[in-house]
Amino acid sequence: MEKAAKSRGGGGGKLNRSETVTIRLDPKLRYLTELAARKQRRTVSSFIEWAIENALDRIVLREGHQYLETLGEQAEALWDIDEADRLAKLGLHYPELLTHDEEVMWKLIKENGFLWKGNYDKSGKWKWDIKIDTLIFTRLREHWDIFEQVASGEADKSFLPTWPDYKPAQRSNPKADMDFAPPLEDDDIPF
Repeated sequence: MEKAAKSRGGGGGKLNRSETVTIRLDPKLRYLTELAARKQRRTVSSFIEWAIENALDRIVLREGHQYLETLGEQAEALWDIDEADRLAKLGLHYPELLTHDEEVMWKLIKENGFLWKGNYDKSGKWKWDIKIDTLIFTRLREHWDIFEQVASGEADKSFLPTWPDYKPAQRSNPKADMDFAPPLEDDDIPF
């Protein structure tokens, strides 16, 4: 199916298309798809894209007492052009949808205090909450390649960025520690 730049109908966001995707359909399904596309005066690829977009609104990600959260509704919250941001958003919102390889990567990210805003607890140890507003996305993007190499086994964990695990002596004001991001390593300070 060839994708061209177009706007989704029916309240969706704009989707840019520049790549070619091939879908192999059962002959019967292919014929019926062609008929449906003709009925809607669409190309086959346009019809398939439209059908997939509509199907996303029927995939329930989470059910509450009074609501259903569908993949179509969460599309904007989950999609990002940057791979690091996509993985983090999926891990933060729907960790049960992560593949094994993504779970390995997400574990490395969650356990790395350098990537998160937080504060020092009473004992002086760096603590952070795993939330969308505490993740420092720029740091994750900057170090993404290293995380990938460690997750795949190509590099040792010692290559991951580090942070001061305990409160440095010069930071004695507890209020100054709130929403503090651990400082960059000496090697990362731009000159």
